[in-house]
Amino acid sequence: MADQIENRLGELEHQVDGSQHHQVIDLICGSGVNSPTYYNPFVLSFTNLSYSVKTRPKIMKLPFFTKDRFETQTETKLLLDNISGGAREGEITAVLGASGSGKSTLMDALAGRIEKESLKGSLTLNGKVLESRLSKAFSAYVMQDDLLFPMLTVEETLMFSAEFRLPRSVSKQKKQDRVRTLIDQLGLQSVAKNVIGDEGHRGVSGGERRRVSIGVDIIHDPILLFLDEPTSGLDSSSSFAVVKVLQQIAKSGSILIMSIHQPSYRIVSLLDNLIFLSNGQTVYSGKPTCLLQFFIDFGHPVPENENPTEFALDLICELRETPGGINNLVEFNKSWQGRKNDHKPSVVPLKDAIKSSVARGKLVAAVNTTTDYDHDSTNFANPFWIETIVIAKRLITNSTRMPEHFGCRLVSVLVSALILATLYWKLDESPKGTQGRLSFLVYIITTVVFINTSEIPAYLQERYIFIRETAYNAYRHSSYVLAQSLVSIPYLIILSLAFSTTTFWAVGLHGGLSGFYFFFIIIFASFWSATAYIAFITGLVSDYIVAFTIVVSTFGYFSLYSGFYIARQEIPPYWIWFHYLSLVKYPYQAVLQSEYGDPTKCFMRGVQVLDNTPFVNLPVMVKLNMLQCMSSASGSNITSSTCVIDGMKLMEQRGVTDISKWNCFWITVACGFFFRFMFYLTLLFGSKNKRM
Repeated sequence: MADQIENRLGELEHQVDGSQHHQVIDLICGSGVNSPTYYNPFVLSFTNLSYSVKTRPKIMKLPFFTKDRFETQTETKLLLDNISGGAREGEITAVLGASGSGKSTLMDALAGRIEKESLKGSLTLNGKVLESRLSKAFSAYVMQDDLLFPMLTVEETLMFSAEFRLPRSVSKQKKQDRVRTLIDQLGLQSVAKNVIGDEGHRGVSGGERRRVSIGVDIIHDPILLFLDEPTSGLDSSSSFAVVKVLQQIAKSGSILIMSIHQPSYRIVSLLDNLIFLSNGQTVYSGKPTCLLQFFIDFGHPVPENENPTEFALDLICELRETPGGINNLVEFNKSWQGRKNDHKPSVVPLKDAIKSSVARGKLVAAVNTTTDYDHDSTNFANPFWIETIVIAKRLITNSTRMPEHFGCRLVSVLVSALILATLYWKLDESPKGTQGRLSFLVYIITTVVFINTSEIPAYLQERYIFIRETAYNAYRHSSYVLAQSLVSIPYLIILSLAFSTTTFWAVGLHGGLSGFYFFFIIIFASFWSATAYIAFITGLVSDYIVAFTIVVSTFGYFSLYSGFYIARQEIPPYWIWFHYLSLVKYPYQAVLQSEYGDPTKCFMRGVQVLDNTPFVNLPVMVKLNMLQCMSSASGSNITSSTCVIDGMKLMEQRGVTDISKWNCFWITVACGFFFRFMFYLTLLFGSKNKRM
């Protein structure tokens, strides 16, 4: 390709003089008056886009020179500097540049992922300002990472996406037809029934996985499609196959803009326009066929048999190290662009372009073809309850195909329950048995709480998928939180039942069937509140190590301040607030009251008062004599059958009589709802996926 273009350049340069040089550029670049015109119904234009961020580096100062040990100094870093250009339907525009050049920032700006107040310049689609809601309705952004549920098949993954992005007005059959068409378009026919797979499950290849990710985001047939390095991590053959698919998608009626790192010759042949960036400035914008002439005019011709794009990237990096930097190249690009005789296509109003697009069979505007596009369009394709059902169905399908995950959790619950059951086997009502019961009751609640830490990776995986899908209003935040909560309930019931049946009768807890029922529901409430708290933490932080550290440390303090290790009345006043925040306090207090709430039972009689003293091994007669002495000294009649401590006294000693057992149960359940609501807020305000 490079040889043919260079030969053609040589022929044309001999045929024209210097005054006609701009016509040579037109002929080579294909933008001259003789080039065929192509009617583009959709045209994206961006003018003078600028974006800067403020940084506050910390500067150390000597303490004896200033009262403040650190001084903050605000600096402004310009990430985009007056970037202008455009993209047309049916074409692929590629953004290239070294790391830190502004590729990702420009992609975010065009995709509406930068707050409107922070981005300067104009961004229009067919002359209409591209607002955030309009952009979400008509566009899609494919992230670099392939965030997919591993145990869904390719067809199921795309079908669930269709259920989210296509409205109820589109029939089930049409959705299935759209999925089949997309599978054919993406070249995934042979793997349509294969699961996506992950590290532990064999699935589709890397290139096929990338195409599935693209399909998930274009199921609604968007007008604007943005892709963040779609060939990253793929071999040459897979990369070419992906870009070939993207070319077909663009020709089907979409504006396609992507960032890419050092494309090969074959990939460059599929691209229609290139934008080279450096330090947030445009150093080249035009067709790939113009690169050779551009650098000839700049005085740095591309060597023979060298990839022009690789040469351009290397030259830009070299110029950045020179004293003048890239300023000369930036200024030359501005003058060179002015010499081109670009013929802009006629731009029709957005309403007419959308109607024309719908008439050609595109689905993007089919959500509401009568919407007044001068106002905000509908936020979501489906109502709340449909979203909840579809999300729940997807979660259940994915989890049931990985039974080993729940199986490991169930086994850990059963093993923990068996250890505790055998350790505290058939406790009696003596002081020793009472102490064993108190230990058992706090350990079971603590164990139940800690077992749920195994769910942190699953929550984090779903969080990443959630952020990608909700970035363009696939479904509501509330739908996801509700569906996730409902799906977890059957699993929590099974775990609670397994734990309760294994320990209740083996340890010899009181209350019969009614006591077992309360024990079961309080264990379930503990599971419920603990998983909700973990969901809340994973909504706050995205790093596994950080989330695990926070969860484990707070659970440890919840156990410490539960009232077992330190009675409520013995906790210092400045720490009593943590006692009431503890997720272990309320279920522990509830099971303690259930176990010792019977007023007819006695847990310490007569000489048993000496059981936890150095006199425990004395003969019974000696103990009785000591008991008589104690009776005389205290002025009370204490015999060997006198009840010294009943359940109420025991609970008063432990400080667990301030709240009734049923109130403790409802508080535990309410904590679960509270943390689910906090989880919702963290997703709502913490996953906007936008730059400020």
